[in-house]
Amino acid sequence: MFDIEYKGANALIIATKKSTAMIDPKLSLVGLKDLAVKESVEIATEARFATNNTDAQLLVEGPGDYEIGDFSIHGVRATRHLDTSADEPVATVYRIEVGDVRIALIGNITPKLSENQLEELGVIDILIVPVGGNGYTLDGTSAAALVRQIDPKAVIPTHYADNALKYEVPQDALETFVKELGAPVETVAKYKIKSASALPPVLTVIEVTRS
Repeated sequence: MFDIEYKGANALIIATKKSTAMIDPKLSLVGLKDLAVKESVEIATEARFATNNTDAQLLVEGPGDYEIGDFSIHGVRATRHLDTSADEPVATVYRIEVGDVRIALIGNITPKLSENQLEELGVIDILIVPVGGNGYTLDGTSAAALVRQIDPKAVIPTHYADNALKYEVPQDALETFVKELGAPVETVAKYKIKSASALPPVLTVIEVTRS
């Protein structure tokens, strides 16, 4: 069993009883306090979203395989949404396995994953994806298309409009993505996952309110 908390922007905390992972913890970029959890695993979709916390057990900010605590992590190189195919890829998408649940973590990447990238990610149960758009992240339409590509059981949207955050560019409302995807929505303060078999039977948007 584990929990997923949403902290704003693309920052989340995934926690089991024994292990904690901080995702894109540098929230000072959007005017909030950086995440800091002692003896956690820090996972960054780009190097600029890492805090390089000296209390972290491990910093993951690139492709490769990592095993620590309750987490099995596989990073796949990807191209940022702002870049072109001529630019060196500096983003990473991840598959994070917690028990029998497989999570795909997506940052600010181009709208479509290649067949090789999809194959590396494999079968995914929960997809975490930014939906704010306006040239900074995937927008509602491209995020919905990516959801259909990956075909998870649940999707947790991030990086949508929030008056408490100071984004570099305005971000679209969550409703834009929800309408585009056309899937049912479940709103929770913290998403608690017992096992893969306990996930929704049909694709569901899990709106995890920012804590």
